[in-house]
Amino acid sequence: MRDFAANPLYHPPAAPDFVALKPEHVSAIAAIIDENREQLDELLKQDAFTWDNLILPLERMDDRLSRAFSPIGHLYSVCSTDAWRQAYEQALPLLSEYGADMAQHSGLYAAIKSLRDSEDFALLSATQKKVIDDALEDFERSGVALPDAEKARFKKLSLRLSELSTQFSNHVLDATDAWHKLIDDEEQALQGVPHSAKALMADLASQHDQHGFRVTLDAPVVIPILTYADDRGLRGEVYAAYNARASDKGPNANTFDNAAIVGEILALRAQMAEMLGFADFAALSVDDKMAKTPAAVDAFLDNLLKASKQAGEADMAELRAFAARELDLDDVQPWDVAYVSEKLRQTKYAISQEDLRPYFPVSKVLEGLFSISERLFGARFTPNIALSTWHKDVLAYDVLADDGSVQARFYLDLYARQQKRGGAWMDGAVQRFRDGETLQLPVAYLVCNFTPPVGDEEAYLTHDEVTTLFHEFGHGLHHMLSEVDIYSVSGINGVEWDAVEQPSQFMENFCYTREGLDALTRHKDSGEKLPDALFNKLLAAKNFQSAMAMLRQLEFSLFDMRIHSASEQGRPVLEVLDEVRAKVAVTPDYADNRFPMQFAHIFAGGYAAGYYSYKWAEVLSADSFSAFEEEGVFNPEVGARFRDEILAVGGARSSMESFVAFRGREPNVDALLRHNGISQ
Repeated sequence: MRDFAANPLYHPPAAPDFVALKPEHVSAIAAIIDENREQLDELLKQDAFTWDNLILPLERMDDRLSRAFSPIGHLYSVCSTDAWRQAYEQALPLLSEYGADMAQHSGLYAAIKSLRDSEDFALLSATQKKVIDDALEDFERSGVALPDAEKARFKKLSLRLSELSTQFSNHVLDATDAWHKLIDDEEQALQGVPHSAKALMADLASQHDQHGFRVTLDAPVVIPILTYADDRGLRGEVYAAYNARASDKGPNANTFDNAAIVGEILALRAQMAEMLGFADFAALSVDDKMAKTPAAVDAFLDNLLKASKQAGEADMAELRAFAARELDLDDVQPWDVAYVSEKLRQTKYAISQEDLRPYFPVSKVLEGLFSISERLFGARFTPNIALSTWHKDVLAYDVLADDGSVQARFYLDLYARQQKRGGAWMDGAVQRFRDGETLQLPVAYLVCNFTPPVGDEEAYLTHDEVTTLFHEFGHGLHHMLSEVDIYSVSGINGVEWDAVEQPSQFMENFCYTREGLDALTRHKDSGEKLPDALFNKLLAAKNFQSAMAMLRQLEFSLFDMRIHSASEQGRPVLEVLDEVRAKVAVTPDYADNRFPMQFAHIFAGGYAAGYYSYKWAEVLSADSFSAFEEEGVFNPEVGARFRDEILAVGGARSSMESFVAFRGREPNVDALLRHNGISQ
């Protein structure tokens, strides 16, 4: 047997040791899986099963394996070198096969079922009962009841899906990194682009021993070019390259094309749903969410569409009229929309993200974020320089309870860089878990892709970036403030997928309050807080084109549900997208639209037939925040109630029960539409 004494993954520490961690340590994953299999065999030899002799040992096994793999998956996302990608791809098939075997283990299913049917079940807590019921449902949704030949086929499809999702994600990352454009003449090509973005592009060029400005397809470059660049040709070129990623179009056409992967993923999902007796994958996906049925999702999305379509058409008509009148632009194209919108915003409200950026130094934003969280939820935050990190810019913190004891820890990785997956996310590194007298504290990763600092000056964020930070921190609070001691329902574990965005979207609201912005702002020169004039403009502009934004999210959600429905099975996804856009979209069409080939949320993430969850959860979050509007935005009693009834309970009970416990009633859509400035 191999000696794993020097392997930091074999017995994972309280927080990952990134300094000591090396790609070759991935060998511990296979060893842990083998030990788990052996331990399960021993567990199932028992004559009778209880929580302590079956469920608790299973939780220990799951927790250890999760903590061992977490840093590998994380490093694959935040520093995707060849070595870490290879380590991830070495571990993933082992985990997928182990997960599939566990999910279809007839002996384990029978053991847990016998526990549920025993007299001891009545003596368990409500949370323990939910864990057992959830486990049995998961078994059944994984094909445990299928005949042996069908079980083997189901497992094979599941493993192939895991492999395809990784390929999809790799293609998007590689296609993003494969394109760049070097600009020599700043005045001609980059006129209108903010200084912060130009400084970043100049820094990117120097990192590659180039002179000039390196345009890439990373968000901190793409967004300012599409929003501010006066050069329409440059906007069009960047838009086309960005949209063509991982497809049959663009300068790297067919090199990283995800079209075949998308088709195979959809076909495999449909087959698996059919094997389990569901009409289609949409029905399978929604079955364990709050919505329960595709019909409920369709009704929900149609309701929002009816409420917002006319307002969205008015938004777009205003944009076209402005473009023709003020910019001599009669044929607004997709790469013009953000640019014209920004010009219109400036005309109407005299405010832009770049006007706001000097007020948001990252140090003040973090100070304010922590202060707001302390006022609302009683948690305090202090730097932990002892935690090892994976990059020099990563920060680490302890979360302290009222008595000063450490309640949780988290890492904060704020800035975009090469070989880092785009977007923003929170992920759990370690889950809260009480095992006997030992309480394991939760640890979270909070990851963004903001414009990095250039030179010695600290980074300054746009208001949009600040809102993104609050969003991810809301996820983090859900993970870190959990008071549930059972691993499988602690933090966001066990929370219905269409409710998991509630705390994150809820936190965004504080970025539009006077007190909140006072805590977050300090001008880089004057040191003053955001003045009333800019605050009033920010509020006035808050719902600028909000109906268009709503329709964009509805387009994604409806497309996701359609391609996972039986009626669309086998149809080219681009045809489906065109039909959805004809019903929903108000922005100009683009003949080479290849967005599905980059839609990682549903093809490489957990949102398949579930992207509607963002809007579903936004109803919960908006309605939750309305309680603060009614009783005091920074009312500590309301904050404590939100912490205790939403954040602290995680998946220990249904999300509807948690919402009613906080709000005193079931949610309604009124607050969401009001917050978006959309009248019914």
